[in-house]
Order: sequence, then structure tokens, then C-alpha cells
Amino acid sequence: MRTRGFKRRTSSLLTVTGLAIVLPLTITSADHGRLPTRGRTTATAPGHAAAPRIQSLRAVVRDRLPHDPRAFTQGLEFRGATLYESTGLVGRSSLRAGPPGKPPTRYVELPAPLFGEGITLSGTKLWQLTWHNGIAIERDPTTLAERRRVGYRGEGWGLCHQRVAGRNQLVMSDGTDRLTFRDPDTFAATGGVDVRRDGAPVAGLNELECTPDGLVYANVYATDTILRIDPRTGTVTAHIDAAGLLTASERRGAQHLNGIAAVPGTDGFLITGKLWPHMFRVTFAPG
Repeated sequence: MRTRGFKRRTSSLLTVTGLAIVLPLTITSADHGRLPTRGRTTATAPGHAAAPRIQSLRAVVRDRLPHDPRAFTQGLEFRGATLYESTGLVGRSSLRAGPPGKPPTRYVELPAPLFGEGITLSGTKLWQLTWHNGIAIERDPTTLAERRRVGYRGEGWGLCHQRVAGRNQLVMSDGTDRLTFRDPDTFAATGGVDVRRDGAPVAGLNELECTPDGLVYANVYATDTILRIDPRTGTVTAHIDAAGLLTASERRGAQHLNGIAAVPGTDGFLITGKLWPHMFRVTFAPG
């Protein structure tokens, strides 16, 4: 959730080496406050044709998996059969890895005041963003151990690694309509693109997933919408409706949809949200 003054007190079940322990949970977080704004205009590239018709798709559930309802999900990504997940909130941020739907086999916490955000893997590096801290953490993908910290300006929201057709870059969101490209080794900014849907800017770009076909999928903050984006032009090519995945009772204890990871070797995705009790393996179909 990204609203001011969010405070929720509940109890949750934590399983540790087979022991069930009920823990009180207090969450206090501004969680992104409000969306950043920018006084930026973008000119249409010379000779750029009119935007194609945007596909209307829906998320079709193929399977439902357990998910830690205490995880304030900010990023998901697969490498092989291992699912990596980054979670947020000051004092509760973490990075975890393991089989999807099962307890993580590796787990590290981020010390306060760091607020964990999006993650991605690039070769022998795992990058983890922080929200207002202006720090990207490079980690070992196997052990999750921290190697170094790199500073950046602005907010950190979503992150993915694009390696296709000669393009080898990180793609980063900051809650605006801007996607920033970064060097996967140094994390230095190398360019970017403004995202447009029917010519209009799309703010609230959040968790990102880069796919082998060169496209970027983005959760839109505080909605049940996922966008498919052509990062070469910033054009939105599909609008995906992911509403209705949780029951009404599950919704009462959950926050926003956030977290999308392409399932390797398939046309499916794994999606979840902040404090959701489930992850869903879905495909995107006309709807």
C-alpha cells in the first residue's frame, strides 16, 4: 500500500522449523505517500506512427499457491525453479528465495530505515531497490549476501533486466510515467522512456517484469491493472485486468496487487499482492 498513515494491527501465523507461533503485527508506514509528479513533456519521435490499438486482456487463473500473508510484496522474479521475493515496510523489509508456494530456503532482512522495493537478477548480480533511501543493493543471488550499495536519485519502485536484440539493460520505475534504463553492472542511468497510453501519460508504474520477447509488464499502483509496454517507444500495447483474484473476505486483510514474474518456459505469470494469502499462476487472454 502507498498511503499515508497506514497502521494495521493484526495477528499472523509464523511457522519456524515446524512450530506455529502467533505473533502480533503492527505496521506503520507512509508506504510511498503520494505519487511523484514531474513537469515533463515528451515530443513525438519524428516519423513515429500513430499508436496501435491497445489489447484488452484478463488474467485467467491456472493455479493458486500459498503466500505468506505477512509479506508486503514489492518484487517477484524467477531464476529457474527458484522464486525471489522482495518485501517492504521499514523494519520488516526482506529478501527471500525458494520454491514458489513453499517456505523460503534463503532469507535476509533489511535493517531500518531501509524500505525494500523491486528486485531483478543480472548474471551473477541480484539488485534490490529501496524506496526513499536512494540505495540499490547488489547481492549474491545464491546466498543473498550484500556485496555493495550504489546510490541513485529519486524513488525506487520496480526493476527488471532486459536482455534481448542487443539490449542489455535494467529497467526501473519510480512511481511516475517514466522508465529509466540502467547499466546492469554499474547501475548508472543510461537513458529512459516516458510511457504513454493512447498518447496520455500513465503514472503509478510499479513492479516490473521484463520478458524474453523484449516487452515490459508493469503493475499500476493502487489498481488491479497490469500494463504491457514496448520499452523502445514507451507505448502501452495491452491493458490486463487482474481483478477478482481474492475473495471478499481475503480482500479485507490484503492490500494492492503488486508482484509479477514470468514463469520460465511457459506463457504464464505468477502474480500476487501486498499481504495476500495466495499467489496465482495466470495466463493473459482476451477478455
